[in-house]
Amino acid sequence: MKNILITGGAGFIGSNFVPHFLESHSEYHVVNLDKLTYAGDLNNLKEVEGNSRYTFVQGDICDRKLIEELFDKYNFQGVIHFAAESHVDNSIEGPEAFINTNINGTFTLLDVARKHWMNSPFEKKKEFESARFHHISTDEVYGTLGETGYFTEETPYAPNSPYSASKASSDMLVRSYFHTYGLEVVTTNCSNNYGPKQHDEKLIPVIIRNALQGKNIPIYGDGKNIRDWLYVLDHCKGIDLVFHKGKAGETYNIGGRNERNNNEVVNTICGILDKKHPKNDGTSYKDQITYVKDRAGHDRRYAIDASKIENELGWSADENFDTGIGLTIDWYLKKYAEVMQ
Repeated sequence: MKNILITGGAGFIGSNFVPHFLESHSEYHVVNLDKLTYAGDLNNLKEVEGNSRYTFVQGDICDRKLIEELFDKYNFQGVIHFAAESHVDNSIEGPEAFINTNINGTFTLLDVARKHWMNSPFEKKKEFESARFHHISTDEVYGTLGETGYFTEETPYAPNSPYSASKASSDMLVRSYFHTYGLEVVTTNCSNNYGPKQHDEKLIPVIIRNALQGKNIPIYGDGKNIRDWLYVLDHCKGIDLVFHKGKAGETYNIGGRNERNNNEVVNTICGILDKKHPKNDGTSYKDQITYVKDRAGHDRRYAIDASKIENELGWSADENFDTGIGLTIDWYLKKYAEVMQ
């Protein structure tokens, strides 16, 4: 049995990944380290609570003593690092937490892994020859696109928010530990995830919840900001693939090839809700759409070219936006059942 450390496993993507990973790989024991900030929720992991190959530890990735104790106890053969502050609006209001968690926390994990797995630069300890550190990042590190073009793994970094700057910094730390020390690392940069278990503050849950509660549905600016939408389970499958088969030191972009602007997203969701849960007065949920002041430094368009992971590792998304948003709405209709009564 191999022990693996998953950080931030109670968050949105992590809590989808942990059950997938346990089900797919019977040879692993998963230790999930999560600080349980507002974005972490153990209710998202109910299905693995009784699994003998799963252990939860509440703690901070910046706590070096704790990280060292966990490495000493479990002799991890891998780290998959999700834990991050990730909400752009929050990074604008209070950037310090993003610097601490995303930069200092990533450094702490990398440095403890290096000292535990290696005798010296480029000399791995025999028992950790295949140990690997997988860093989860975002397409926001690349900045913004014009009307055409895509982010590739060679796109220069140009972060525009404190959040994306902190993630860009953590990506560079991971890269440096590969080139300076020979630490076995891989990085994945993903487009906008959506699906079950996402925090209520994010766009798609906000649209669904406010619609069902009869409240205004807030859309930034003119609603024409474009994102490439990736169903969360497709992302999890891509992470799993890169962790096991990706080339050391490489970055892989994972995107859904599902570009939609916010107007398209909100109108699609409202249209589906009109059919699945029609309003008593017969009006459309679209009537609740309201445009609000745009976010500071709001990037206009993100889109990922996922050719590298598709061609080199054989990954492809199982869901397009139409199928994925249907699954997502079904999940949230059950979650928000109480607000519909």
